[in-house]
Amino acid sequence: MNDWQKKSPLDWETYVNKLVKVVAIEKHEYEGWVLTVDPVSASIVLAAFLENEKVSISVVMGHAVQEVEILKEGDSEMKQRLSRIFAPKESKAYSPEELEKRKNDLKTWLETNHIPVTEQGELGRTLCVAGVLMIDPPYGPEQCSSSNEIILSRVQGLVQGYLEKQQ
Repeated sequence: MNDWQKKSPLDWETYVNKLVKVVAIEKHEYEGWVLTVDPVSASIVLAAFLENEKVSISVVMGHAVQEVEILKEGDSEMKQRLSRIFAPKESKAYSPEELEKRKNDLKTWLETNHIPVTEQGELGRTLCVAGVLMIDPPYGPEQCSSSNEIILSRVQGLVQGYLEKQQ
């Protein structure tokens, strides 16, 4: 086991969002921004930004890592850029105000249609429908969860119809 593999996850976390140079066995060198380090295998996931906003992802297996050198700290803009690499294209970031409006509009619509709904959670961000279904931000059909599949399917259909009508 090499020195890199002996580090703890807290040690590896200090490398995340930093530009590094990794020296691996057989003198292979890799350079990129650390997205994450796998806590089981100690493998490093690196991102390198190419022209045309393309991204190259490399994985250096933990057992092959001989040395990791930090070249540059990531600023807040780089952290945002890295966090968006694996975000789905259709995902949209909502401001807290937009989320509050979406929640209140959906809650009002459900109540208008005689569907019992309450707000739950520490900040009241989760909508609870009839005590058996939860809707989390950003309040779309994908954020509905329930152990009752019939209710889940019907409420997801209602929410989808409501959102389509809003557009």
